[in-house]
Amino acid sequence: MTVTVARHIEPEPNSQAIAKDLAEQVGTFVDLLEGSAEIIDILFDNARLSMNMHCRVDPEAARLETWEATVTALQVGSALFAVTAVEEGTVDCFINGRMRSIPAMGPRTYAGARNWLDAFYLAMICRDQERARKLCEIPVERLRVREGVYEFLYAWIDALQSYWLQRPDLLDKLEIAFEASYPDAADPAASEAINLLFYPPLHLFYQVLRKREEEFGPALVEALEFHKRFWTETEKRATDTRGAVALGPLAVACHAFDGKFPLGVESPYIPKYLLNHEWLGEFPT
Repeated sequence: MTVTVARHIEPEPNSQAIAKDLAEQVGTFVDLLEGSAEIIDILFDNARLSMNMHCRVDPEAARLETWEATVTALQVGSALFAVTAVEEGTVDCFINGRMRSIPAMGPRTYAGARNWLDAFYLAMICRDQERARKLCEIPVERLRVREGVYEFLYAWIDALQSYWLQRPDLLDKLEIAFEASYPDAADPAASEAINLLFYPPLHLFYQVLRKREEEFGPALVEALEFHKRFWTETEKRATDTRGAVALGPLAVACHAFDGKFPLGVESPYIPKYLLNHEWLGEFPT
């Protein structure tokens, strides 16, 4: 039996126009990168918002424009970490249909854990093994660029990198990540975001790693319900387009789908045609 998790947010009358405008704005900003990369953090924010707005009006990601917005978000996120990894020269990054030589910037505070996780989740969703590998080669310590980031995120990233790069310390890293998620280990002010947003992808990932097919579907339902709970906690959150897609659960669900796990879950939070990679190969990414 398939379980359906309804989404809390629906399109508004002008959502389609906003999605189109956002995509055009992102395209304009991308064209400016070869002159200067100083706007790349704002561009990544807008690219993610564009993806979410497209998914808000296209809950199954059945339109090519939604796939394009998702791929562009991945490309910009990957470029953000590429240009902040070096301080001189230019970096070649394929974005929006062509290779671009973007000036190097050196370390920036926004090249940290939260943006890394989103970029990596997007790589999983787009099945881009090479970009995922390059992101995993970034040392975790390099991502410690901003105060106030939950320690759990670094431990979770460390475990993901060990898995993706096939390092022998994966189980140790996972144990550290689980311990960092415990209430007595986490900052009390951070417990809501950790419990409802950041921890569920780790729990899902562990089910995949242990090949617990029967437990994955219920865990995915729980993750989506937690996502909904977080984004409906306040009136302001409930109208925020960023809640339209459960990015982390979607990424791990894509990995499970590719591993032939029977998901048994349908939800606009995990758009159907992103989950089943229907658009993969439609154009160079």
